[in-house]
Amino acid sequence: MTITKDHIISSICTQLELPKKRAAEMLDSLLDLVEKTLESGDDVLISGFGKFCVKQKKERKGRNPATGEDLMLGSRRVITFKCSPILRARINSNSKQQI
Repeated sequence: MTITKDHIISSICTQLELPKKRAAEMLDSLLDLVEKTLESGDDVLISGFGKFCVKQKKERKGRNPATGEDLMLGSRRVITFKCSPILRARINSNSKQQI
């Protein structure tokens, strides 16, 4: 199941007994903070969940799959995620129970 932004907002409303508008504002503020932090090149660490990291990719050779033409792909920044050992343990313990 994919969890959407609306699902998260509904869950916040239920758990914290907040109006939907307030829950949406809270989630938007959190996502905005994460976005701005990553845009600035800093990492975002959420204890017990994981770490979002900004990595710099170097320029490299590539090929256009449609024409087969060689080209150079420019350097770029990418976001990676590394889950915490706590989250990894929870996921692995739940998967064993479902087998």
